[in-house]
Amino acid sequence: MTYFDPVHETMPREELDVLRLERLQSTLNRAYLNVAHYRRAFDDVGILPEDIMSIDDLQSLPLTTREDIEANYPYDMFAVPLREVVRMHRPSAKSSKPVVTGYTRNDLINWARLVARYMVASGVTKDDVVQIAFRYGLLSGGLGMHAAAELIGASVIPTGVGNTAEQIMIMQDYLTTVLACTPRYALVLMDTVKQMHVNPRALRLKTGIMGGEPLSLELRKEIESGLGIEVFDNYGSSLVMGPGIAGECQVHEGLHVYEDYFIAEVIDPKSLKRLDPGEKGELVITTLTREAYPLIRYRTGDITSIMEDSCPCGRTHMRLSGFYGRVDNSFKVKGIMVNPSRIEQILSEQGVDTRFQVRVYMEGARELSEVLLEVKEGLFFDEMRAQETFIERIERAMYAGLGVRMKVKIVPGAVISGRGVVVDERP
Repeated sequence: MTYFDPVHETMPREELDVLRLERLQSTLNRAYLNVAHYRRAFDDVGILPEDIMSIDDLQSLPLTTREDIEANYPYDMFAVPLREVVRMHRPSAKSSKPVVTGYTRNDLINWARLVARYMVASGVTKDDVVQIAFRYGLLSGGLGMHAAAELIGASVIPTGVGNTAEQIMIMQDYLTTVLACTPRYALVLMDTVKQMHVNPRALRLKTGIMGGEPLSLELRKEIESGLGIEVFDNYGSSLVMGPGIAGECQVHEGLHVYEDYFIAEVIDPKSLKRLDPGEKGELVITTLTREAYPLIRYRTGDITSIMEDSCPCGRTHMRLSGFYGRVDNSFKVKGIMVNPSRIEQILSEQGVDTRFQVRVYMEGARELSEVLLEVKEGLFFDEMRAQETFIERIERAMYAGLGVRMKVKIVPGAVISGRGVVVDERP
């Protein structure tokens, strides 16, 4: 097996636990001294950083929620002066209240090293040509991958998302060996390869690094078969850091959490009690080295479970079994996180008070979504043009508020009854 950082990736558990506790205590002190939110949260439960004497003691501290972060927008969650923040990103999810995360120079160095860990675990070397088809800009995925690939010494092609036919041409001409993108965009690339009558086996592609959305076994097999590559999964959270929290190795039995940089817990989202390994619940993350933006017991909203048995690859860090959705019915469309509560809020702002349902589905390789509104008094139009004008107005509001286009349809109540708020028909 090949490692990017063999000393830490294979560190004996006893040494790893000592390192984690040292870093945890340093993080707690930094957060208490420099972030007013955490100082208040600690004081409210009567706990000082020095009271945390073990990793298990972390359970006595309150959880950090998205609402806490929104309430401290923009910079009140930062633990360093703004002059020390060299980059900012924001999550893909659009909400009524924005959020922002920051990075010091050391944060960016650590981030690149962590992403490099799972890229090397996926078999990436300095001899590879890595085509990064994640979004660049305020979203963190593209730049996180980019820095790590350069650190490994690979050649980087920063294509971003879109211009799919050109992406295929680049794969052919530039001899791409590694593709980094979301699973859904991999399907779009597969479809375009067929349309262009390109034999995927004639490409140099050998590895696919997927991220940004759940990767089911069915979807993995479809991508591997369609592009003739070996697919690797990874996990990231834009607020925690971006990609690089956990990643698969070549054994393909769970995602290794980089425990020297993060403490992962799984809790019952209702009782908030910590769950045992093997039990599915909400992932909670505590950062151990973030300088600009430490997070303590942050509720990610992602559902997973912990695997504690050792991995044949030799890495000693715990693994996550995979991801099984969200606790709040949130979902991703074209890489953008969408929360049904935000849709409800947008409808309310537009004066629409009716039941709704979101349908997400595939049309060939295209990922589509629509909002179904139950017909009722006030949503019944005598003239077709009046209905079309109404639908166009709601669709514009959805795009402005969510960052993703959704069709809007008015349907009988029976169409949406008994199927839940979100109906995800994607494989």
